Amino acid sequence: MIRSPYGTWRSPIAAADLARSAVTLSFVQVSDGVPYWVESRPAEGGRYVIVTPASRSGVTPGSRGDIIEKTPPGFNARTRVHEYGGRPYCLGRDRIYFAHYPDQRLYVQGTGVPVALTPEGYRYADFELDPSGTHLIGVREDHTGRGEPRNAIVALDVSASGRAGDASPARSGAAGGESAGAVLFGDSDFVAYPRLSPDGRRLAWIAWSHPDMPWDATRLYVAEWTPAGLTGVRAIAGGPRESVVEPRWDADGTLYFISDRSGWWNLHRWRGDRVEPVFSIEAELATPLWTLGQSNYALTGDGRAVVRYGIAARDRLAVVSLDSGSVRELDLPLVGWSSIERGSPGTVIAIAASAVEEPAVVSVDLAAGRHRVVRAPGDLQIDARYLSVAEPIEYPTAGGLTAHAFFYPPRNADFCAPEGERPPLLVKVHGGPTSHSKPELSLATQFWTSRGFALLDVNYGGSSGYGRPYRERLEGNWGIVDVGDVVASVKYLVDTGRVDGRRTAIRGGSAGGFTVLAALAFHDVFQAGANYFGVSDLEALARDTHKFESRYLDRLVAPLPQGRALYEARAPIRHLDSFRAPLITFQGAEDQVVPPSQSRAIVAALERKGVPVAYLEFEGEQHGFRQASSIVRSLEAELAFYGRVLGFAPDGLPPVERAPAGT
Repeated sequence: MIRSPYGTWRSPIAAADLARSAVTLSFVQVSDGVPYWVESRPAEGGRYVIVTPASRSGVTPGSRGDIIEKTPPGFNARTRVHEYGGRPYCLGRDRIYFAHYPDQRLYVQGTGVPVALTPEGYRYADFELDPSGTHLIGVREDHTGRGEPRNAIVALDVSASGRAGDASPARSGAAGGESAGAVLFGDSDFVAYPRLSPDGRRLAWIAWSHPDMPWDATRLYVAEWTPAGLTGVRAIAGGPRESVVEPRWDADGTLYFISDRSGWWNLHRWRGDRVEPVFSIEAELATPLWTLGQSNYALTGDGRAVVRYGIAARDRLAVVSLDSGSVRELDLPLVGWSSIERGSPGTVIAIAASAVEEPAVVSVDLAAGRHRVVRAPGDLQIDARYLSVAEPIEYPTAGGLTAHAFFYPPRNADFCAPEGERPPLLVKVHGGPTSHSKPELSLATQFWTSRGFALLDVNYGGSSGYGRPYRERLEGNWGIVDVGDVVASVKYLVDTGRVDGRRTAIRGGSAGGFTVLAALAFHDVFQAGANYFGVSDLEALARDTHKFESRYLDRLVAPLPQGRALYEARAPIRHLDSFRAPLITFQGAEDQVVPPSQSRAIVAALERKGVPVAYLEFEGEQHGFRQASSIVRSLEAELAFYGRVLGFAPDGLPPVERAPAGT
């Protein structure tokens, strides 16, 4: 092994490799046992495509698998409902209905060129075809009026879309006239999960209104449905301090759903006008509804459910008997699960990851308890000797409480550090803030650990994955609890001798970027920070952000205007007197969630104060970078920045650039 200082190690993972491999997989659906899903394409400007295995059996041999791209060139299957989007397509009878990102219209695709079904000015997500094949039922966000967009459950008549779906290339206009859909339910600020019973006669959905977020309080509704509209609408579960998500109908007319009424998101059902628990455990069966159409369990159709449940942010997969409630955990080497759907008999299709394998589309044989990879996200193969495996840690924090994190020590088969040297620490803060990190393989994490960084991925108080009470630690305390837990994590690792307390950096995006800025403004434990499109001015965020999060801060901080003093007290941009650590900031020029003005303002203020700063703003990027060029430039710049500040020479990188704030 080569003896070289931490941070200088030559890594097998380059930023360009990450960009090529940064293909995300999402939103599995299954038709006649054949899986479909959505893949991102960083090399194509962040385009999203619907794909399916080339083998009609649904499972192709090999670790990568051959695929057929169902989305033609020039089309981008991605929706902007809630800005974060959600499931952008559904499968019809030899047709696919999908949202096209540039104009947000719904299109039908058959054997020819996709044809628009809806006018511009509306966005759609999480829709499904009714059993007759004549109507799409889904979530619509109406941007045609003034003020906030209007969200509703709508029905779209697609009975004439057969001709459109089989249109020739010469027919690229709307199919027989465009319709935005008929509103079925619009009596709340937000709606999600419209789900029809197998006979097509009943509809279930969830709804919530400001200032709640869907992990705070939702209601579950059912109604009778005909193409003429809904009758007998009634709420059957949910309410204040209860989050209900993911309704699913079984063939016998029982409605299953996930509720956190016990303090944990567990499986319940509604039958005979009665709600009862099905699978009760101190674990989370759901995750926060940031994107519409999430699927954390599947009904197999034979009296069982396959559920994902997380304990301390590590996922497991189990088969639950719906009659007896008995549970059989599947012994699989996978720690992260999502997008679970029933496959061919006796199987489920899902997206899953292990500690040493990135998220992939997998098929699980329930009887054998084995899985096979249907589609892995990229072709970058990294020897396990270069991979750092997450170590869960618990550490003391303010108020005698305990916080959680995953620790990744530096690891590289070719290098070791000089004797007695301790590694620099990079603390990662997830976004949300109501979200969490899992211990699954992320090449973005290995990019740092294989170069000699220790990385701590913090699930601070307020994170999901640890039950509702842990999630609620952040209520009224954003900027206090999260920052305190981050600072306490550094003290814990320094005191236990695992890292060099003189070389510590912090990185985070969005809400995590706010925690980065607040930690640097109010504490002196970090020598450098990387802020990805983070919040610097809380009141400005409450005023300027999009509808979905426009009242989020009511719970996290306080309602306005009465809580203005708290907003001022916690806004990093208002407290720069003790802000001395160099900062690098990255921003998407088209970000509607955290507008570029937030990043430009903090960078300009720090420049005036004389704090070393670097600023990179990327055209064509929104909230999160999807283009290969942006991914490469930001990672290389961040690494070079740390080398310059912390005093080492990263292997083979150009110096970081400085850019004037406000560009």
